[in-house]
Amino acid sequence: MEPFFTSLRGELISSFDSFFILTGNIFVFICLALIVSPMGKVRIGGMESTPDFSYPAWFSMLFAAGMGIGLVFFGVSEPMSHFNAALTAPIVEGGLRTDWAPLAGASGNVNMAVEQAMAGTIYHWALHPWSIYALLALGLALFSYNKGLPLTLRSIFYPLLGERIWGWPGHIIDILAVMATVFGLATSLGFGASQASTGLNYLFDTPTGLSTEVILIFCITMLALISVVAGLDKGVKVLSELNMLLAVLLLIFVVCVGLQLDVFKSYADNLTAYAKHFIDLSTPFSREDKNFSQGWTAFKEVTSFIGIVLVVVFFVTSSDSGALVVDTIAAGGKAHSPLLQRIFWCLFEGIVAISLMLGGGLIATQAMVVSTGLPFAVVLLVAVFSLIKGLWRELKVIQKHY
Repeated sequence: MEPFFTSLRGELISSFDSFFILTGNIFVFICLALIVSPMGKVRIGGMESTPDFSYPAWFSMLFAAGMGIGLVFFGVSEPMSHFNAALTAPIVEGGLRTDWAPLAGASGNVNMAVEQAMAGTIYHWALHPWSIYALLALGLALFSYNKGLPLTLRSIFYPLLGERIWGWPGHIIDILAVMATVFGLATSLGFGASQASTGLNYLFDTPTGLSTEVILIFCITMLALISVVAGLDKGVKVLSELNMLLAVLLLIFVVCVGLQLDVFKSYADNLTAYAKHFIDLSTPFSREDKNFSQGWTAFKEVTSFIGIVLVVVFFVTSSDSGALVVDTIAAGGKAHSPLLQRIFWCLFEGIVAISLMLGGGLIATQAMVVSTGLPFAVVLLVAVFSLIKGLWRELKVIQKHY
């Protein structure tokens, strides 16, 4: 099965790479435009509403359920991969570049290789993914807490579809959302299990390979099941805050043990490199770094489209947050669905992850992510247009009454 999944992933990415990158750019532009526009004054839940969670708890859950495994899995490996590729790039064979370096490559220039590597890495983890997360989250929150509609993706389309969201168009939208979330979670679990397997082998000389990864996914699913049963406040929230605490302690350790001035200088230099190369990295057409733009950027955009609810430092929270979201969508937006239903979706996500790993490993999970991410990207573009209409109407109501 692996050759099939490899071919499927490559074909979809190479055919739609420009579309994925362009779509990510659109989300960034719209998100920034909403911040400075009058629609940015709209308050979720109404003008008199107050938040249910503190800022520390809220940001902990955002990072825990949004990026955790990705940051741990790619936090070191991605910039080092880009650095090594850029240092020897460009490599041309038969008139085509065969290297995986971002941009033009560094041709042996170490400082330039560092700059390109960090710019490419930050590009994949900064404005683009968070703009995608923010816009969809804003849409769900607006139509649920301001308009009283169910907390499910179909509700965002009410300004366009009206009462038809309760019919087959709404069913299709929610089915796509469930599929995208399940396969996105399977990929996250696959990445996490692969890294954990390698780490355990390094520390304790345990065997690596598919069997170990399957056992790890099973254990993660069981731990996530405990969190799912506990619910949002006692499960996801507590695990997210614990993960954020561990991440902060790790940051403090790195700063204290490392050369402090170099750490902060590198941070500033990396942000500068990101800003310097932002336009070049955002260009969707006529890229000379095809391997990088397709194999890295386009794939990262897809995972952002469907990874709106996933991942964490210890990646158990990924599974429980994903299960809760899938369960909410499948239950028609009900926040308090039956316990057995929550258990079913948590176990089902683990089964899907194991099945895909057995069928083709990480390549299989990535292929399914791209397959579901393509139609879901189209759905999200339409959803953003509907969101803008909803925000505009809500702004008119605010201007009328306040």
